Amino acid sequence: MRFLLCGDIVGRSGREVVIAHLPRLRRELALDFVIANGENAAHGFGITDTICGELYAAGVDVITTGNHVWDRREIIGYIGGDPRLLRPINFPPGTPGRGHAVLALPGGRKLLVINAMARLFMDAIDDPFTGVDRLLAEHPLGAVDGILVDFHGEATSEKMSMGHFCDGRVSAVIGTHSHVPTADCQILPGGTAYMTDAGMCGDYDSVIGMQKEAAVARFVRKMPGERLQVAEGEGTLCAAFVETDDATGLARRIAPLRLGGRLQPHWPLLAMAAANP
Repeated sequence: MRFLLCGDIVGRSGREVVIAHLPRLRRELALDFVIANGENAAHGFGITDTICGELYAAGVDVITTGNHVWDRREIIGYIGGDPRLLRPINFPPGTPGRGHAVLALPGGRKLLVINAMARLFMDAIDDPFTGVDRLLAEHPLGAVDGILVDFHGEATSEKMSMGHFCDGRVSAVIGTHSHVPTADCQILPGGTAYMTDAGMCGDYDSVIGMQKEAAVARFVRKMPGERLQVAEGEGTLCAAFVETDDATGLARRIAPLRLGGRLQPHWPLLAMAAANP
């Protein structure tokens, strides 16, 4: 099985680069499934039902979120009716929506997608490790053909801990939220693919997707300033590509993908071919 997780989509430039490239990526990488974190897709803050529809039409199968999921209040009434739009599983009981989805793939295969959120330097919410552990007991590898965890968090230590916590039990743990792609993609000893952060899909001539002048001023002056505005230059698509073993559901390969914009391009299959002559 091959799937792609696109990092946080930030504003219009992030949406446009994903929508422009995804049909080609699905075709040339022979992707079975595409996940995208969409919590910053609506002008940098939140997501709307219209944007969900645009991403689905472009080839996204499941949209994950995080701490900005409720920034557009209209999504509160929508999320419960869309089984492909997830919010973190460790939000308190009674929160609208769901934190996981079991999706059917061609050939009778099933993929479990889990959206969880970290707690260090984040909102005070329920324990993500307990929530993930409970779901893995209900849907272990074997009962499903693949399991992806989007772990949305700030601290690299907490993300790494989730990777090792899930090692051997899921196909991949991919971090989101920091908007900067990390260089640590690897297959952990138990067979789980791991990357601390997939990066963002957006304009990298910015401060994590926001216009740089106002963002820098906040640090220089330490005074309240104007509301941050999303950067709208050319976007870069940042994602993590994972291929799993059909027999075990564990990872065979993981590689970053970067297309367009300011960052150095990286194409997964070329990199894997060079590493595996």
